[in-house]
Amino acid sequence: MQPLTFITLGRKSEALKEIRDALVSSARARLLTDYNDPDQLLADVIRLRPSAVIVVLDGDNPEREFALIKQLAAACPETAIINAAYNASPALILGSMRSGAREFLQLPINADEFKTVLDRTQEFIATVASKRNGRIVAAFSGKGGSGVSFFATNLAAAMTVPTVLVDLNLQTGDAASFLGLEPKYSIADFVRNRTRLDDSLINSLLTPHSSHLSLLAAPLEAHEAEDVRPEHITEVLHLLGQRFQCLVLDLQHTFDPVTVAALDLADDILVLMTLDIPGIRNTKRALKVFERLGYPHTKFRVVVNRWSKNIDVKLQKVEAHLDEQLIGLVPNDYGKVMNSINLGRPLVQTDPASKITLEIKRIAGMVENSDDTVSPHPRKGLLGSMFGRHRSTGPLDLSAMPDPV
Repeated sequence: MQPLTFITLGRKSEALKEIRDALVSSARARLLTDYNDPDQLLADVIRLRPSAVIVVLDGDNPEREFALIKQLAAACPETAIINAAYNASPALILGSMRSGAREFLQLPINADEFKTVLDRTQEFIATVASKRNGRIVAAFSGKGGSGVSFFATNLAAAMTVPTVLVDLNLQTGDAASFLGLEPKYSIADFVRNRTRLDDSLINSLLTPHSSHLSLLAAPLEAHEAEDVRPEHITEVLHLLGQRFQCLVLDLQHTFDPVTVAALDLADDILVLMTLDIPGIRNTKRALKVFERLGYPHTKFRVVVNRWSKNIDVKLQKVEAHLDEQLIGLVPNDYGKVMNSINLGRPLVQTDPASKITLEIKRIAGMVENSDDTVSPHPRKGLLGSMFGRHRSTGPLDLSAMPDPV
């Protein structure tokens, strides 16, 4: 489930800090930005489309504050308006509700009351939203060289709904070349223009590939990566998620702040793993990091890349070692993959009958048709029929592989 997104407004720094701390400490909430001045607020609420706006009332000019709330409620009916105040009189609460606020938050914040406000906001968003936010699917590996960019590119190309591939390999992104594109703009331009983004500008900064797929490219110059910060990633993905049904993220293999910001927002994390000791070890480490980050177990799934049935890797032992069921096995075909990369044409489009294509399309179908998370392939089909009979060339010994600390 996507976290609720918030914008806050208030002149009292103490109140804004208290609300900010409460939002940051909740896994269900993300603060997009805050304001001290209401002049820019309305335009940015229309642009960012947050789940809710929290307005801190100071009581000095209640009629002006109520007029702002009426404006927000009229212009953004799908955004919940929450008023907050330290000294909340019955008249102030009643005036807030009559102006269009859905909730009133008494300051200082009471944890139970704050939870109730989040619950009600979530119910409101679920009820009034005309369409759900785009599903965010992150392709990630704990080790470089695992084929994440090829997988992410082909997964995005396999989608049948409007999709954006977001290249978050900020300094070395290759997604554009994998798609045979020469982008004029990148995520760095997206960030530089974030205060004035509308549908027209967003579309102009994306590079179209097909009727269903566009690319938000990595920075065209390596030094531009320095201008992209974690909070920008949150805003970029939020804006794209309002406009497209699926976002596929091609991520770096490190847990840097930008990557973690993207992983936080992902509905599904597909962890690519190669069946060798470094690949399994780094996958185990990545899964432990996800647990430390507080991600629900259903959020991440493991996909084996470059699988060959000619190598006996004792997959049941791999699953036991990872404490994860494998949901996919992308076959190894070096020639076809390299030809696809060199031509800049996704394999799922040029060779629809290949085994790689069929498996990636199967995974794409699970993502598209899932309301909560990617479901594992039935064990009988994955480990039974596919691995019941094959030539063994030597087992992978997991006994010598210590669990990471």
